[in-house]
Amino acid sequence: MRAVVVTKQGRPVAPNITHVADWPEPGVPGPGQALVRALATALNQMDLWVGRGVPGLDLTYPRVSGCDACGTVEEVGPGVDPAWVGRRVIVNAAVRQPDRSHPDDPPASTLAPAYQLIGEHHNGMLAERFLAPAANLAPVGDADAAEAAAFGLCALTAYSMMVTKGNLRPGQAVLITGIGGGVATAALSIAKHLACPVAVTSRHQWKLDRAKSLGADFTILDTGQDWSRDVRGWTNRRGIDMAVDSSGKATHLNSIKSLARGGAYVCPGATSGPDATTDLARLFWNQLRVLGSTMGSSDEFREVTALFRAGRLRPVVDRAFPAAGAAQAYERLEAGEQFGKIVVTW
Repeated sequence: MRAVVVTKQGRPVAPNITHVADWPEPGVPGPGQALVRALATALNQMDLWVGRGVPGLDLTYPRVSGCDACGTVEEVGPGVDPAWVGRRVIVNAAVRQPDRSHPDDPPASTLAPAYQLIGEHHNGMLAERFLAPAANLAPVGDADAAEAAAFGLCALTAYSMMVTKGNLRPGQAVLITGIGGGVATAALSIAKHLACPVAVTSRHQWKLDRAKSLGADFTILDTGQDWSRDVRGWTNRRGIDMAVDSSGKATHLNSIKSLARGGAYVCPGATSGPDATTDLARLFWNQLRVLGSTMGSSDEFREVTALFRAGRLRPVVDRAFPAAGAAQAYERLEAGEQFGKIVVTW
């Protein structure tokens, strides 16, 4: 079958991407699994990490990445309702792992779940057909395949950190740094769905202009200045209720300084680096919440997909490439030229 293959580890990633027609078939679905024929697959930063090498994981090459796809269920394994067959679905790539059980461990009621990611720990969805746990599927009706593929993982990540963990309420003020990426644009969509005023930052004026057209209320061109003063001025010196920051080192401190008392700093990534400088005095005096978030549960996935099916949330698709042009899709992602999600179509 056809697949987009990472031939070897390296940086830049794009030169190591090739489209092949003879990748091995995934086989028959086992218990609890479904065989999905891909219609479209969306790229994520994770795909670049797989190409560069993931710290702590011993990845072998060649391999197939891809953790976001829309496709049609062709076959299901034992124990799976046959009603899934023929349905157009998207897939939650986060596969929860069994909880540790040791007799000397304390209660685990506050611990976060452990996930493995389809496309990172295992071969993924940048292929014509792939296997996935049926419990991780969500139906999308007759939705456009490229839009549906672009929705899944980023919308789940944003929904889990903002709504479930961050407890964002309608009308609260939100800051989103580095607007343009998939998680940031999903966060903007969710915040506007909740009638939240939203401020966004970017190093590119054209991305700010695009965000404005999607509902952003206040824009900041980030040239390295202390823009927390601008955010506080926009909120009449009150500060914002939630900062959604996937940039990390370059924007963390300004985000912390922008928060109102009791505000939440939520972080799903650190594209500019993990070693940020913070302000502990603001942290304790203003009783701030600092929350890390990775992906989300299948229940959250079904919740946010219900909003997609109902037309309440829509992803931003930057550009779609045919599978044979996947190397060019990787080039665009690696250059950071996109606004929204880059999609590969089958």
